[in-house]
Amino acid sequence: MRIYIVCFLSILIISCKSIYSTTDFNLAKTPKAPNYDNVLSWACFPKKYPVSLESVTEKYEKKDADVFYLYPTLLLDKKDNSWNANIWNKEYRNEVISKAIFYQASAWVKSANLYAPFYRQAHYRIFDERYTAQGKQAWEIAYVDIKSSFKYYLKNYNKGKPIIIASHSQGSLHAKRLIQDFFDGKPLQKQLVGAYLIGTSIKKNEFNNIKPMNYPGEIGGFVSWNSYKYGKFPKKYESWFKGSVSSNPITWNKEKEGKILFHKGLLYEDKKIYPQSVSVKVLDGLLWTTLPKVPKRFLMSYIKSYHFADINLFWKDIEENSILRVNNWLKKYRK
Repeated sequence: MRIYIVCFLSILIISCKSIYSTTDFNLAKTPKAPNYDNVLSWACFPKKYPVSLESVTEKYEKKDADVFYLYPTLLLDKKDNSWNANIWNKEYRNEVISKAIFYQASAWVKSANLYAPFYRQAHYRIFDERYTAQGKQAWEIAYVDIKSSFKYYLKNYNKGKPIIIASHSQGSLHAKRLIQDFFDGKPLQKQLVGAYLIGTSIKKNEFNNIKPMNYPGEIGGFVSWNSYKYGKFPKKYESWFKGSVSSNPITWNKEKEGKILFHKGLLYEDKKIYPQSVSVKVLDGLLWTTLPKVPKRFLMSYIKSYHFADINLFWKDIEENSILRVNNWLKKYRK
């Protein structure tokens, strides 16, 4: 979690500055595209799991379901004027694996075979209104990679297995579009175990045929939440968060509170699971979360937004819930 705290504080520092280093978008300068026929274009792939994952989960064993995971924005440097990430850069690749794969995607490894493509994500400044319009092409490039990787996965690896879509932040915005393109009202919808669209604004009627899931074992829908310090509101609450789905990742039902007694556990910086560490309260589009009961908890006492820890705060809860949903899908469709 300390890694995510440092990452989040970096975002705060960046956002407080008046201007980013930027330049006009130039397609010719876009980093080399992934080739998903090449295993190097995947951050995580069955039988190509980072060894470090074994410290929080079991060694790879083939599962009856798949999870397709899309990581959050890691291209944050204010001085970096590129619009899209270079997935062939060693430092960037390592960051995806050590942060996103280890602290987030690992939560689904016990329930499904993990597929996580590298993609040329858009730079963080695209979320600043001053640069959003300018960065539209960069955003499209990111989604083109994701769509390409998912099509390759479907053609070569899925073989009719049930699918979990898991994502965070920028990854969730792309995942929303992916669901609209491939699942919503399409034949593939039957294979959807559920979508964990975490860390972004997802409306109740975002999709035509895929609805929020309101009990722990429900399948075929989606869950979503945005974590924030208990008792605090973000500045853009009205415009960004309000009206969005806010699921309860402790109870997984419509209860407005999740008591600390039932919190399964967060994944912390020491690679240990801390159960009964947080409680939550569900608001309109927001998930109030108490200060976690972990070592060095003071590091989070100064932070209002827990966006950086949306997933690892509820790591064990997600793990157990995804196993339940996969088992329910298999019971329903593989009798």
